Amino acid sequence: MTLSNPEPVGDGDAAGTDLAAESAAVAATARAPWYLRLPVVSHLRRSVGLQRGMLVAGVVLVGLLLLTALLAPLLAPYGFADTAADGEAFGTQRPPSAAHPLGTTVTGFDVLSRVIWGTRTAVAVMVCAVAASLFLGVALGLLSGYMGGWLDRVLVMLADAIYAFPSLLLAIVMSIVISGGQSDAWGGILAAALSITVVFVPQYFRVIRAEVVRLKAEPFVEAAKVVGTGHRRIMGTHLLRNATRTLPLIFTLNASESILTLAALGFLGFGIEPTSASEWGYDLNRAMSDATSGIWWTGLFPGLAIVLAVLGVTLVGESVNDLNDPRLRTRRRRRRSERTVPA
Repeated sequence: MTLSNPEPVGDGDAAGTDLAAESAAVAATARAPWYLRLPVVSHLRRSVGLQRGMLVAGVVLVGLLLLTALLAPLLAPYGFADTAADGEAFGTQRPPSAAHPLGTTVTGFDVLSRVIWGTRTAVAVMVCAVAASLFLGVALGLLSGYMGGWLDRVLVMLADAIYAFPSLLLAIVMSIVISGGQSDAWGGILAAALSITVVFVPQYFRVIRAEVVRLKAEPFVEAAKVVGTGHRRIMGTHLLRNATRTLPLIFTLNASESILTLAALGFLGFGIEPTSASEWGYDLNRAMSDATSGIWWTGLFPGLAIVLAVLGVTLVGESVNDLNDPRLRTRRRRRRSERTVPA
């Protein structure tokens, strides 16, 4: 009987091919310049097929949103509260024309200008709300999960109590408490951002706390305690870096949810005054009566702006989350390799 030489581990099987490809990808990423290792850029380089198309579409939509917000004074033909130009009134509920490509509203505002200026309000609220909730939620979750004891029980109880309230109702209550329901531009933006922050903080808190409770029992944390590493360094260096890997998806989903919450507040009449800033939700509220009269342009374009903004942020978040999970990439790669194997 002739015995064949044992085949090296990883040669000729799907798992070995996946492991080799993953190792090669990690090595190539480590050797790449710093600008190619940036989050979205590195994900674009690793993505393939439909996933790349989704990520590219999301990046394009988010890029257009940010550029429109940045260049709003240059892109908008009129101010967000202008009802006349050169001494001539715009008119109310005028259909799209050369002077007003998207028509005018029932109050005489230019729809195109309102949509463009509305991107600046949406981006400002999104950035303020997500940044504040991310900072507070991560800090409280890290402290609660690591310290434990009565502090952990109190913070968990408060987070559960806030999380039990309907998010929109809580945002309405906070908006009324902060600004009385309506305010000027920056006051309204900060009021909306703070009301949304209260809704988002428990989500970050619960995710980070669960990760910290799991990680603090790992051997590398125990080793750090044995060698005399301080609690602050353990939380800031060892736990924080490993507990925040699941945040990109929550971050992007909350960014899109903040746009929807801001629009809902404006639609219900608890947003920003129309003469202080442009807000898509308020414009949708004013367009409700127009829809029954066949005036479609006053509500179509603000609603379309909300849909495209939320869609772009969501596509980026979902694609980044899939690419950060090696199990998803392995399964896709294994399916491709299995299809190439002849029957």
